[in-house]
Amino acid sequence: MDIIPYLAALSAIAGLALAGYFYKVVAAAPAGDDRMIFLMTEIQKGARAFLYKEYSWVAVFVVALAILLAIVIAPLAAVSYILGAVLSALAGYIGMTVATMANARTAEAAKSGAGKALPIAFRGGAVMGFTVAGLALAGLMLTYLLFVVWLEVDDAFEIVTAFGLGGSSIALFSRVGGGIYTKAADVGADLVGKVEAGIPEDDPRNPATIADNVGDNVGDVAGMGADLFESYAGSIIAPVSLIAFAGAGGLTAAGIKGDQSDFVGFLMFPMAIAFVGMIASIIGSFFVRAGDSTDSHALSRALHMGTNVAMGLTIVATFIVAYLIFDGDDQKPWGIAVSVVGGLIIGWALGKTAEFYTSDAFGPVKKIAQQSETGPATTVLSGVSTGMVSVAASVVLILIGVVVAWWGGDQAFGEDVIPGGIYGIAVAAIGMLATTGVVVSVDAYGPISDNAGGIAEMAHLDPSVRKVTDALDSLGNTTAAIAKGFAVGSAALTALALFKSFEYAVEAAGGSLNLSVGEVDAFVGLFIGAGLPFLFAALTIDAVGRAANKMIEEVRRQFREIPGLREGADGVVPDSARCVAISTEASLREMIVPGALAVVVPLVTGFISVDALGAMLAGVLVSGFAIAIYMANAGGAWDNAKKYIEAGNHGGKGSDAHKAAVVGDTVGDPFKDTSGPAMNILIKVMTIVALVFASAFV
Repeated sequence: MDIIPYLAALSAIAGLALAGYFYKVVAAAPAGDDRMIFLMTEIQKGARAFLYKEYSWVAVFVVALAILLAIVIAPLAAVSYILGAVLSALAGYIGMTVATMANARTAEAAKSGAGKALPIAFRGGAVMGFTVAGLALAGLMLTYLLFVVWLEVDDAFEIVTAFGLGGSSIALFSRVGGGIYTKAADVGADLVGKVEAGIPEDDPRNPATIADNVGDNVGDVAGMGADLFESYAGSIIAPVSLIAFAGAGGLTAAGIKGDQSDFVGFLMFPMAIAFVGMIASIIGSFFVRAGDSTDSHALSRALHMGTNVAMGLTIVATFIVAYLIFDGDDQKPWGIAVSVVGGLIIGWALGKTAEFYTSDAFGPVKKIAQQSETGPATTVLSGVSTGMVSVAASVVLILIGVVVAWWGGDQAFGEDVIPGGIYGIAVAAIGMLATTGVVVSVDAYGPISDNAGGIAEMAHLDPSVRKVTDALDSLGNTTAAIAKGFAVGSAALTALALFKSFEYAVEAAGGSLNLSVGEVDAFVGLFIGAGLPFLFAALTIDAVGRAANKMIEEVRRQFREIPGLREGADGVVPDSARCVAISTEASLREMIVPGALAVVVPLVTGFISVDALGAMLAGVLVSGFAIAIYMANAGGAWDNAKKYIEAGNHGGKGSDAHKAAVVGDTVGDPFKDTSGPAMNILIKVMTIVALVFASAFV
C-alpha cells in the first residue's frame, strides 16, 4: 500500500500532461481574422491585468495568515499553506490563459458548425479541468509524502491539512472578487444595452461588452477553477484528517508505521480513489465528440459522454480498490465501496436536479419564460420559487447520500478501529469529486462558448455563427449549474467529515465539545452560524449592485456623450478600458470584507468558546447549503429563460417578455455566479480554519 501516494502523484502528472496536450491542440486551431484576434487579445489583457491585481491583494492576506500559522501551529504548516495557495492561484491563471485563447478559436470553428466548435471549447475547458485536478492532487501528495512519509514530522497531519486551507483562501477571494467583477459588467451591459438602448447582446457599440467578456474568464474560469481546486483537495483531506485525529491522542507520522499501522489502509483508500478517478477522467475526456446538429439534446449527450464514461470506470475501479486495500476478516470492503459510489451517484443526481430546474428543456424554465409576458415582477417571483423548490429536492438527495454513506461505512468497519459511518461519509465526498478533471472541463467549456458568442457578435460574423455559439452557450449554463451541484454537495459531506475531525482534534488537544442547544454557548453559536451565510450573501450581492450602478452610469454617459456611438457610426468606438477599470477597482475593493469574514469569525469565536464555534459550524453548514442550491438554480433558471425567449419563444428578442426576462437574468447573475458559488467555499473555509487551529483554541 505504500505505493499508492506515488501512483496518485503519477496520475496527477498524467493529468497535467493531458492538459499540456489539449493546450497544444487549442493553440494550433485558427483564431480567425484580425478583428477576432484583436478582440481576443483585449479580453486576454483585461483578464491578466485583473488577476495580477487580485493576486497582489490576496497575497497580503495569505502572508498574514501564514505568519499566524507559523506562530500558533508550526512553521511547516505555513509552508504547506502557502503551497496550497500558490498552486490554486496557478491553476486559475493557467485556466484563464487558455480560456481566453480558446474563445476566438471556438468562434472561428463555429463557422463550420457545432461539430467543430464544441471540441475546441471542451478542450479549452479541459486544460482548466486537468490543471486544477492535477495540481491539487500532485501538491497534496507531495505534502503528504514530504511531511508524513519522508521526514516523519511531528504534527504532520496538521501540516497536511494546512494545504487545504491555502487552497480555500485563494478560492474564497477568487470566487468573490471574480464574481463581483463579472456580474457588475454583465448587469451593466444587459440593462443599458439590451433593455434601454435596444441593441443586441455583445454588440460592439456597448462599452461594457469587453468587460463582460473579461468577467466570464476571471469569474467563471479562474474563480471556478480555484473553487474546484479547493473542493477537490478538501475532499481528500477530509478522510485523511478524520483518520489522523481519530487515533487516540492523534495519529503521528511514525505511528502509521508502528503501533498504529492499522490506520494505513484508511489513509491510503481516499488517495487510491483519487488515483482511479483521475485515470477515469483522462479516458473519459476522449469520448467528447459532436455532430453538426445545434439541437440542445444532441449537444448535451455529446458533452456529457465524457463525464458518464469517467463515472462508469470509477464505479468499477472503486470496488476493485476496496477489495485490494480492505481484506481483513472483520471487514466488508463492499460497504465502503457503496459509500464512495453512493457519493458519486448522489453528486450526479444533484447535477441532474440542477439540470431539471435550469434547462429550457424542462418545465421550470418554460414557466419563468411564460411569466415574463406579464412583466419583471412575475419573472422574478417565478425564479425565486423555482430556486427555493429546488432546495427541497437537493436536501432529500443529500440526506439519502449521507444515510447510504454512513450505512456503507458502518457495514464495512463498524466501530472497531475507526467510526466506520463517518468515514463512509468522508469518502463519499471524494466519490462526488473523483472525476473532477472532466467535471471542471465541462464547466469551463461554458464561459469559452459565451466568449465565442461575444466575439462573433463584435466581429460581425455571419448570424449562423452566432446561432451555433448560442446553442453551445445555452448548454454551458446548464453544465455550470451541474458542476455547482457537485461542488456544493461535496461541500456538505466534506464539511461534515471535517467537523468530526475538528471534534477529534479538540479531544486530542485535551479539550471537549458540548453541542447541546440547552447550553448558551452552543445556542448562540448555532444562531450565528445560521445567520452568517445570509450576511455573506447580502455583502456580495450588495457589492455587485454598487459596482453595477457605476457601470450603468458609465455606459449611459458614453452613449450620451460620444457622438455616433449609439447609432454605430463608422470609426466611433466605445471606451471599453474605462468599463474594465470600473469592474476591476470595484471587485477588488468589495471582496475584502466578505473574504475576511470567513476566516476572522471562526478564529475569534474559537478563542472565546470552542462550544460556540462547533455549533456555529453546524449552523453554517445547514443554512449555507440551502442558500447555495437556491441561488445557483434560481440564477441558472432566469438566465436560460431569457435565452429561451431569445430563441424565438414568447415574442423573441426585443419583446416586452424579453425585456422582463433580461431583468430576471440580471437579478440572477449575482445569485448564480457570485453569492451562490462562494457559499460552499464559506462552509469549508470556516470548518478547515477551525480544524487547523483546534489545538490553539484548546
